[in-house]
Amino acid sequence: MQQTLSQIVHLLQSAASILNKQDIQTAATAIGQYVPGVDGSQIRLGDDCAAIFDGDGYLLLAAEGIWPQLVLSDPWFAGWCAVMVNLSDIAAMGGSAIAVVDALWSRSQEETQQIWAGMRAAATAYGVPIVGGHTNCHSEYSGLAVAVLGRASQLITSFEASPGDTLMMVINMAGVYYGDYPFWNAATMAEPAMLRSHLSKLTDLANANLCSAGKDISMGGLAGTLLMLCEASGCGALLDLNRVPRPVGVPWTKWLTSFPSYGFLLSVPPNNVAAVKRLFASNQVVCQTVGEITPMTSVVLQLQDERRLLWDLTRSLTGFGNTQIQQND
Repeated sequence: MQQTLSQIVHLLQSAASILNKQDIQTAATAIGQYVPGVDGSQIRLGDDCAAIFDGDGYLLLAAEGIWPQLVLSDPWFAGWCAVMVNLSDIAAMGGSAIAVVDALWSRSQEETQQIWAGMRAAATAYGVPIVGGHTNCHSEYSGLAVAVLGRASQLITSFEASPGDTLMMVINMAGVYYGDYPFWNAATMAEPAMLRSHLSKLTDLANANLCSAGKDISMGGLAGTLLMLCEASGCGALLDLNRVPRPVGVPWTKWLTSFPSYGFLLSVPPNNVAAVKRLFASNQVVCQTVGEITPMTSVVLQLQDERRLLWDLTRSLTGFGNTQIQQND
């Protein structure tokens, strides 16, 4: 069944994976937009990773908790995802991962085996070691969280998208959906060398200073990630669905809220668009212009010739971002 733009917008506005991003407001309220580092420098919060200036570059620190239902129903895949999603966050900011630590709770030692197998498989495939963490096999429930340390010479942040920038989507379309989950799997069966090469392109992108801002496409999908990028940068966007790459037969609302195993949203100065396309051209991924950054405080979707408002950014999503927008709440 073909979805109209009105139906797409309505379903996205009520999507749990997008609305759940509002939970992040508790962190913004409790901690604020900046915190002082141990050296007295200001560390800005609300990005894919914490970026901590460290002499000639930045230490990057990312952490993710895994959906408890996934840990219970598919522990191997939960372990894989726990590592992969953090590596994606590190890459999104132009970094290379150094090491992984985990926090694992389970009801028995046996229950941890498939979780460990998934984490080890991902760590081996991406070439990043698991170096420590916390393990408890006497819990009343199963739970998993992972953190990754990385380093970057140059940053891609979420805060510098500028009106007039071209919105670009980079994604590996050579995948399939993983069961009934909103997860486009282009990773678990891929060659490790390809996985590593794909992530390294984001470091190349940062070091070449080709884009203004960017984020990895996370839970909440392309739509939710675009809202967070715009909120962080204090700008709006037009997302042209006519240009968005999409698997054949997949409804728009499913695709726009799916987590791709390799997917990034970039805000690129128009003069750099051709260079960004060249960077990814030899890497067997799709790099497509999908819209533009606007000076508005709204995110608008376009399908055919019709346009509709998706989100008014004077209404907070995460609570992290442009001060002026937040003052208008």
